[in-house]
Amino acid sequence: MLRRLRGTYRRLRLGTRLALGLGMLSLVVFAVVGTALTAYMRDYLEQQLGDQLRLIQTVQAKDAAAHGTVRRKPYYGWYTAVYDVSGDSVALRRPADVPEDTRALAELARATAHSGTELMDTAWIRGEGRYRLRGCEVERGVVLISAAPVEGVEGTVDRLVTVQVVVFALALAALVVFGRRMLRRGLKPLSDMARTAHGIASHDLTESASRLPLRDDGRDGGAEVAELRTAFNTMLQHIDDSLAVRAEAEQRLRRFVADASHELRTPLMSVRGYADLFQYAAANAPEERERHLARLRAEAARMGVLLDDLLLLARLDAAEAKTPLRTARADLAELVRQAADAFRASHPAHPLTVSTGDGPLRLRLDPQRIRQVLDNLLTNAAVHTPPGTRVTVDVRAADGAARVRVTDTGPGVPAEDRERVFDRFHRVDKARSRDRGGSGLGLAVARSLVRAHGGRIDLSGGPGATVFTVRLPLEPLDGAPDRVPDGAARTDL
Repeated sequence: MLRRLRGTYRRLRLGTRLALGLGMLSLVVFAVVGTALTAYMRDYLEQQLGDQLRLIQTVQAKDAAAHGTVRRKPYYGWYTAVYDVSGDSVALRRPADVPEDTRALAELARATAHSGTELMDTAWIRGEGRYRLRGCEVERGVVLISAAPVEGVEGTVDRLVTVQVVVFALALAALVVFGRRMLRRGLKPLSDMARTAHGIASHDLTESASRLPLRDDGRDGGAEVAELRTAFNTMLQHIDDSLAVRAEAEQRLRRFVADASHELRTPLMSVRGYADLFQYAAANAPEERERHLARLRAEAARMGVLLDDLLLLARLDAAEAKTPLRTARADLAELVRQAADAFRASHPAHPLTVSTGDGPLRLRLDPQRIRQVLDNLLTNAAVHTPPGTRVTVDVRAADGAARVRVTDTGPGVPAEDRERVFDRFHRVDKARSRDRGGSGLGLAVARSLVRAHGGRIDLSGGPGATVFTVRLPLEPLDGAPDRVPDGAARTDL
């Protein structure tokens, strides 16, 4: 039974639990207050009754001393008796107004005579009820006993208890009813949050563009509920942002798969087409066959470069994999000069200016990968600018980092493409062919490699200028980094 009641209580709503708990607490408080009030009222009325007995006995004692008995009658229902007490014998003087059962009066008379003081007692008189008795010694051996019924006191106390029960019951019922309403109103913000949570639970989060427009925007409930509401909305915002990031990642993945499939399809089709031509190789001239083989090798090499870039990006993106870098102390300025020499040899139509400073700029990096970053940036500047466009490379140490800035005076990157310029397979010039425009992985590879080194790469500049800035952290060799002075040696083509 107790287990069933406990299970029923656990299924109740929080407002009902609080209302019941408040009612139980109020019931205990009412019981304590009622008991104390009743006890105080009983003691007060009995004390008042004793004072009345004392005043009446003051007059009756004089009457008994003068006449031997009490001639003046007390209140209706009161009794008065005069006893002669000698040793253990107690004799009632007649006439006397006493009940049939006088044992309690005689016992009090004997006790009063032996104690020599006034005594009071409450006794049950058969056939009459409970009485308040008071004894006083009129003279030696003569004791006056007065008895007053306590029925009036008991009736008053009973009526007081009845009033308390009724009033407390009404107050308890009103407290539970109105307290339940107040608690329901106070807990309404929590109910709103629960409805918001149910709305979120019914929301389809499997969609690629899932968003959580639901928020709890209540204003009531006090400071504690406001803190809970803020935490609740912050959690929803975090979930919403996570869903947005997931949706964006899914879209990028779909776009990446589509672009990768498209990029791989072209060289594969070329390889397949040239391979089909070899069934007629016996009828072809040797020079034509060599030309087909050269194109076949070129397409295979191009596909290999594309796959290498994709593999490198996958390894850099894998958080659980070790960063595929082989770091060593190297001179960044020397790497820039080597990349500049290779650029001049492969792109003679683009004048190149290099500023590397007077001394070396040594730091820990992967020389091969940083050289790949520099080659990608320089190649990007040559591919996306017309012949004759000047390209500038500046290397220096500033603000605790090594900075490489590649600038060209070409048409610049349109504003709508700046956010996606580092995305994989993204091309600013959609009309540019793959032979001239590349696969669209160069800047993505550059950014991933720079991030793997703990640095960052940024795009700046406006129309008529494009500036890529690479920042790599400096790690001093002998307590201080080798810094490039502001005056820089320049090499012009």
